[in-house]
Amino acid sequence: MATRKKILITGQVQGVGFRPAVYRLATQLNLTGFVYNNTKGVTVELQGEETKIAEFIKRLNGPDAPPLADIESCFAAEISIVEGEKEFAIKQSDAEGTPISRVTADIATCADCLRELFDKNDFRYRYPFINCTNCGPRYSIIRTIPYDRPNTTMSAFAMCGKCAGQYRNVTDRRFHAQPVACPQCGPKIWLTNNKGNTIYGEHSRTIQTGTDRVITQTAQLLKEGKVLAIKGIGGFHLAVDAFNNEAVKRLRERKKREYKPFAMMADSIETIKQHAAVSKQDEELLKSPQSPIVLLPKETDSLIASSVAEGTNTFGFMLCYAPLHHLLFAEGLEILVMTSGNISDEPLICKNDEAIERLGEIADAFLMHDREIHRQVDDSIVHFIDNKPVLLRRSRSYVPAPITIKQTSRCDVFAAGADLKNTFSFVKGNQLICSEHIGDLEDAAVYHHYRKSIEHLRGLFEVNPKLVACDLHPAYLSSQYAHSLPDVKIIEVQHHWAHIAAVMAEHNLDEPVIGLACDGTGYGTDDAIWGCECLIATLDNFERFGHLSYYPLAGGDAASKQPIRPTLALLLQAYDKEFDLGKLQWLLGPIEPEKQKQKLICEQLRKKLNTVQTSSLGRLFDAVAAMLGLGNYNHFEAQLPIALEAIAAADCDQRYDFELVEQSDKQLILDPRIMIKQIVADIENKQETTVISAKFHNTVAAGLLEMAKTAGQAKGLDKAAISGGVFCNRYLAQRLILLLKKAGFSVLYNRDFPANDGCVSVGQAAIAVKLANRDK
Repeated sequence: MATRKKILITGQVQGVGFRPAVYRLATQLNLTGFVYNNTKGVTVELQGEETKIAEFIKRLNGPDAPPLADIESCFAAEISIVEGEKEFAIKQSDAEGTPISRVTADIATCADCLRELFDKNDFRYRYPFINCTNCGPRYSIIRTIPYDRPNTTMSAFAMCGKCAGQYRNVTDRRFHAQPVACPQCGPKIWLTNNKGNTIYGEHSRTIQTGTDRVITQTAQLLKEGKVLAIKGIGGFHLAVDAFNNEAVKRLRERKKREYKPFAMMADSIETIKQHAAVSKQDEELLKSPQSPIVLLPKETDSLIASSVAEGTNTFGFMLCYAPLHHLLFAEGLEILVMTSGNISDEPLICKNDEAIERLGEIADAFLMHDREIHRQVDDSIVHFIDNKPVLLRRSRSYVPAPITIKQTSRCDVFAAGADLKNTFSFVKGNQLICSEHIGDLEDAAVYHHYRKSIEHLRGLFEVNPKLVACDLHPAYLSSQYAHSLPDVKIIEVQHHWAHIAAVMAEHNLDEPVIGLACDGTGYGTDDAIWGCECLIATLDNFERFGHLSYYPLAGGDAASKQPIRPTLALLLQAYDKEFDLGKLQWLLGPIEPEKQKQKLICEQLRKKLNTVQTSSLGRLFDAVAAMLGLGNYNHFEAQLPIALEAIAAADCDQRYDFELVEQSDKQLILDPRIMIKQIVADIENKQETTVISAKFHNTVAAGLLEMAKTAGQAKGLDKAAISGGVFCNRYLAQRLILLLKKAGFSVLYNRDFPANDGCVSVGQAAIAVKLANRDK
């Protein structure tokens, strides 16, 4: 019996070859009707035998879905039959309505395009911008939705006859592939010096010769130790030969990034395995369409330049993910440092003119192209915890994919995020959309980028927030921005509650949990700086059940850079009246050689001058790392804790002692004073630093476990959520998860969003939705 149905499909269904897949399946089943994109997703009208329509829906939600599609919902309703309809067609997209359709992320070059890239008989042979419906740029080139060529930066390039033929051919892999192009009609590359003067590319006799000369000369310069700025999918990379220590040092000096590890790129897993341990899971992730940077344990005999990643036991590797990368590595390159094209901690540069202006004193030459990048996106970073991939930086290939939250918000929501490792989020309906990694807002350029990015994403999804969530800290730039917005209601959310709420939102949980939130800093409800918290949390509210005992920090923000400050505070607290600055010079001198400065800090601490009470676990890590001689300054966030994790002995189960004390206000206090004195004794007795580090990590894990167990018994809870920058530490996170599971807890942690402050906006948004719906 013939019938007609209208089907609305939502999720990641634009820019992934969804309409062609619908067309092929409908024609195969002899169904008539049409399909088109709209702001909600994809709409299909089907007419034919009811059994055939049922088969269509089943197969589209299964084996016949495009590889990159992610169907979230598929609603079908019967409508009136259209008389005389004879075929199935793809109609023009409908841009009317409120956008809720997902914008697809940028995807690494697929196997089919890679094969064609090196096929001499293919008309896109060695073309640096080859792509299809299964790969290529998406988010980085889109101006607005629906995702059609006129709404992208590819609108500047009119398709030639060959490309247009493939674009219109429903049986072709490039049917309605919006960035489709070839050497005759698409973007081109050229090589310039650091003044912007063309070396190769624009005046070559043929397009192919020009491309070959540009690629060959770029590779040659890299082999000679030059620093190259290479424009890619989401912005510029700064590249050097990873085996050339002098070249790497030169890049560090010019980029003003003296210590932070560099990421690297290789063209094969086999090459990476010569320098790092690669598990089966690592390999699958490296080869995935997302192609992120994956943190891998170093091999001790690696010949990679020592200055690439000092002070850590991992290398950050990614595989080539753009055709241009594959062409470069085909010239005999083995491994390149590929770091963000910016001056230290500033926003990633994606415009040609700005690159010459800002990077001209860093790069010796520039590999340019003329496909405009509308939205710059850094490379994403992933590592494995508890045998699961966990994001450390969420950007290229993961953004702007939303998560579906349990409740539908009664109004649009904006969450401003934190000031460090900032992201911001929007909620529209039941879709929570988190931005890519923005950076640290204290840098003026990053703050400008933050404001500009908010407007871009708001416009892309036509979000009109009436409710705004921000951090409780009044001095945060993100909070000040939120309070500057007109005609909105503001909700201030405590920092560590937002961390735990982010885990709950990610796991679609709306029931009380024991939240263990550990980081360097977060403004507390008592005006202290929190940083090691045991919370009883829901999306409605939270109770502070316990925390690391307070200790004073002198010097404000300087304490996060100078470990002598938390070290002296913790030693004074541990030894009390027995503290003798002179007798501890063997320990303190290497951390701060100026004894007068030590005395001044001690005087501040004793007299409580310019000090703040804190429960920061991050600063405790700084102090222990400094006492072990791993450094006397954090040149980048968590430098010393990273070094401390890197040396921890993997086979050590020993720990130090600690106390759990219940205060008069019933809050549980984790007291580290005994541990501090035992660490000092171990150092004095020449215990191996690897063992001391492991014992310290094990003690922290044991202390957090005991707080969770006490909270669980008191509140009748068996679900624990962990979040905060401290849990970017794999050793600690994995040990704590194991201990909690052994104790009978169900353990939740950040995976799709970073555990650091990159997840804060997600938690703020989830709390805001809950409170908004509760107050309606």
